[in-house]
Amino acid sequence: MGLEPYLFLSATVFCIGLFGVMTRRNTIGILLGIELMMNAVNINLVAFARYTAMAAGFVFTVFTICITVTEAALGLAIVILLFRVRRTVMADHLDLLKG
Repeated sequence: MGLEPYLFLSATVFCIGLFGVMTRRNTIGILLGIELMMNAVNINLVAFARYTAMAAGFVFTVFTICITVTEAALGLAIVILLFRVRRTVMADHLDLLKG
């Protein structure tokens, strides 16, 4: 199997994640969309690493998975904190930084 099916899968997953980020009003849904977009990047990295037979792509993939896990944990912690303060997780109602 060539490189094209993996790139098509990655583009599809990225578009689904982008659609989720752009249309969701719930901050947890936005975080899930960002996670899908990061997974699409990982699919690209693994596909190109396999296609070029270089181990650097796999190393970058493990690194980005670690970053994604950290981002998810911090994002959920921020959402929990915002829910405790504002009693909502809707992105439209969060205006903590306005003066």
